[in-house]
Amino acid sequence: MKLESYVGGQWRAGDGHARAFINPTTGEALGEVVDGGFDIAEALNFAREKGTTALSSMSFAERGNLLRGIADVLTANREKYGEIARLNSGNTAGDAAIDIDGGIATLKVYARYGKTLGDAHALMEPGQDQLAKEPVFFARHVWTTRPGVALQINAFNFPSWGLWEKVSTALLSGVASVAKPASATAWLSHEMVRDVIAADILPAGALSLVCGSGAGLADHLGAMDSLAFTGSADTGLKLRSGERLLESGARVTIEADSVNATILGPDAAPGTAVFDLAVREAVKALTVKAGQLCTNIRRILVPAQHRAAFEEAVAAKLDQIVVGDPALETVRMGPLVDLKQRDAALRGIEALKSEASVIRGGDIGQAEGADAQKGAFLLPTLLRCDDPGGARIVHETEVFGPCATVMAYEHADDAVRLAAKGGGSLAVSLFSDDVAVQAQMVAGLAPWHGRLLVIDEMVWKNHTGHSIVMPQCVHGGPGRAGGGEELGGLRGLRFHMQRSAIQGSPGLFEALQSDAVEANL
Repeated sequence: MKLESYVGGQWRAGDGHARAFINPTTGEALGEVVDGGFDIAEALNFAREKGTTALSSMSFAERGNLLRGIADVLTANREKYGEIARLNSGNTAGDAAIDIDGGIATLKVYARYGKTLGDAHALMEPGQDQLAKEPVFFARHVWTTRPGVALQINAFNFPSWGLWEKVSTALLSGVASVAKPASATAWLSHEMVRDVIAADILPAGALSLVCGSGAGLADHLGAMDSLAFTGSADTGLKLRSGERLLESGARVTIEADSVNATILGPDAAPGTAVFDLAVREAVKALTVKAGQLCTNIRRILVPAQHRAAFEEAVAAKLDQIVVGDPALETVRMGPLVDLKQRDAALRGIEALKSEASVIRGGDIGQAEGADAQKGAFLLPTLLRCDDPGGARIVHETEVFGPCATVMAYEHADDAVRLAAKGGGSLAVSLFSDDVAVQAQMVAGLAPWHGRLLVIDEMVWKNHTGHSIVMPQCVHGGPGRAGGGEELGGLRGLRFHMQRSAIQGSPGLFEALQSDAVEANL
């Protein structure tokens, strides 16, 4: 099996370097991703001139119907995608659901936004400002579609959700997407796009897929184009600092490495509901998708007097986790995506061990129903750092796998300070029933994190979890996390639209309102 690219309205086979993608449970090759086979500039021009032109002529409601159509196609093929996720990503059924159903749900959410916005083609912010003494000269802010293309480079851990969360906002904005999945797990993205294209529900050029190397893609972007990248900080920096990209003026958003934290509040003592909830969330972080989530918990901050009890509770649950072939019903955790990622995680754990000691895991271990040496298996790993205030590596190293480090703090301000040592993160969670503590810590944590999840007894049955990104909330984070922002309901449209201050008479704004809808972005 060789994955093809869909560009210029055609499926095209690569003609360059080939790299295998594997079954991480067995280490066996499943197929190849081959570079090249098309002209980059022509592919991007086709997307702009055909795809964006067609999409921008549609109303928000019409674009929303396209998103709903994509969701329906994916839903009809759901069973097939789950099997691909197991074979190529090592996902258990639950892991696959997060990725596949998360992508479908995001498409449906943005389809509903399209329906709400209706027949308009532009967005107008509520309110106006009088700019002169006489009430005849005003200003209003209007959002219009940029006539470019959205280049979207995705990470290996979410070949479904990562693809469709970016496509959703671009398509609803009226902009064509050129998506480039990570080669290691591109099979799922490829199969989904092939099904959508076969259903013939999108205008020509509205959606393109590049399988293979992304080298040179960003060099051909122009002033009205955009680049959304999810992946390592090193790759993000190389893309962001590319001379041609800088000269182009294209918009760039980066989601990169993030050493996220969860905090057990000072009031969350053993025996309380929030203590038990924090234990449960820590175990999920060490097992779901083998820990390969960009928003996952990497540091666990616990009151000093409760650290031992917390470690014991988490360790006891980890002892019950069965690692192995995700096809087996008894298995709770599958392999990492490939041996390269497994080995990188092991190197990261070794780095952390210079400042932390292993409580559980730390090596390959045994795999139920599989050869742990041939597969990309790694035991869920819990470490302890005894000097978090003086440590550096535990705050700066993201082991992209089933690994988290427990560290004690003395008081609430100390916890906020330690969390900030991550240098900016995608997500932080706080487990506390004390609203005063919640308010105090949120105020200190907010500047350093893109999303804050606060768990108490009131929300515990309904909260979506530390790692789960909801399309209604912004996704991104400052500093080390890349400084980018995606999703967030209608806020996600800002990246693909231009806000302009329109100055004129009341009559002008009445005319503009005939094709615009008021919305607060």
